[in-house]
Amino acid sequence: MAFSTIILAAGRGTRMKTSLPKVLHPVAGQPMISRVVRAAQLAGAEEVRTVVGYGEALVRKVLEPLEVSCHLQKEQLGTADAVKSAQPENMEGTILILNGDHPLITPGLLKSVLGEFNESQADFAVVTAKLKEPGDFGRIVRHKGELKAIVEARDASHDTLEIKEVNTGIYCVKAEVLNTYLPRIKNFNAKKEYYFTDILSLCQEGGEKVVAILGHRDLSFGVNSQWELAKATKTVFLRKAKALMDEGVVIIDPATTYIEDTVQVGPASVIYPNVFLRGGTRLGSFCVVESNSFLSDAVLADMVQVKASTYIERSVLNEKATVGPFARLRPETEIGTEAHVGNFVEMKKVKFGDRSKAGHLTYLGDASVGNDTNIGCGTITCNYAVDRKKYKTSIGNNVFVGSDTQFVAPVSVGDHAVVASGSTITKNVPSFGLAVARSKQYVKENYVKPPEEKSSSNSGDSKKK
Repeated sequence: MAFSTIILAAGRGTRMKTSLPKVLHPVAGQPMISRVVRAAQLAGAEEVRTVVGYGEALVRKVLEPLEVSCHLQKEQLGTADAVKSAQPENMEGTILILNGDHPLITPGLLKSVLGEFNESQADFAVVTAKLKEPGDFGRIVRHKGELKAIVEARDASHDTLEIKEVNTGIYCVKAEVLNTYLPRIKNFNAKKEYYFTDILSLCQEGGEKVVAILGHRDLSFGVNSQWELAKATKTVFLRKAKALMDEGVVIIDPATTYIEDTVQVGPASVIYPNVFLRGGTRLGSFCVVESNSFLSDAVLADMVQVKASTYIERSVLNEKATVGPFARLRPETEIGTEAHVGNFVEMKKVKFGDRSKAGHLTYLGDASVGNDTNIGCGTITCNYAVDRKKYKTSIGNNVFVGSDTQFVAPVSVGDHAVVASGSTITKNVPSFGLAVARSKQYVKENYVKPPEEKSSSNSGDSKKK
């Protein structure tokens, strides 16, 4: 079923109340225009043309990597002018016209519409939906089931406003029909704009077959405000949650779980409320992610546990690793099998070995830690030097690092070494060695007077007074 697509995305979206072009506002992590483009491509579009206008440079930057051609609408002269800006005169076959601010469109919904259009053997079709509250949508007027007119809400009579079937703003049209009647649309209206809906009456007058295809209500959902943007995002998140639950993922409360389309989660994994999974995050099976955790481009093997309020970004956690609560893994960190990263531990660009532990209150940056090593509380790698360069700390296997240790990089610690608590390590520590780097402890006895001596001294002073 070959077809091409024209997507209208030239508007500013003044009701969004931001300077960002409306179609670039994100819905569940992706610009809404990207969602519409992707839906058309997955439905089988051979070519996608997008009409741009406000914020052209920004919109092009998003669209061109998607193999989409952009066509500038120089002036905002209405929807028919926008379609004309896409240069349909050199297009053939079926043309699907979409709006770039309808982010709930899916490939399946588009395939259904196109299939019905082909079966109807129509020349032009408007896609409709039935809504409980039609609001400002144009109404679909039928006579004996056949499409007669599209009436804008502002022009509709009281009886017409009672109609629940509305125009979604999606159209299917044969290229030759579009190119015949599009130039005939006039701007005889108060706004002096060219309305694409006028093509319906022109097609009817020309004897073309026109139909109304009743589609899903999601096809009608356009974003014109921040409130509608949030509603669209919520819908997409709920769709994703349901799809994952259908595959065996345990999501305790889908209404408060935020998982982007690009995320993968294995069966029997458990997602607690208020979890956000985004980007290329991948979870294996039997993982647990507790509340208030944020994972971005994180890769978790099977049976990994992420405890509450943990932030993980571009990091890898191997089987049976545990992280958190209140831990932070920054980019290029890898946590080994059965390793443990505890509360208030931060790591950046670290390879942390199998079964190693960093229980609490630790910062490791630009470091490697071997297997079966214990990192004591309050340990810090001093990786950033006065020359504004980063230096590496290497800690071997089976090393014991005492609490409150500072490693001044570059420095290395050999296998089976011991570093005493409170040490500042500036030199390499050999395997099986002990490193103690503290100032000498001095003890002065009787430095503090006993309580009884203090009281008698105070008593004598008072008598003298």
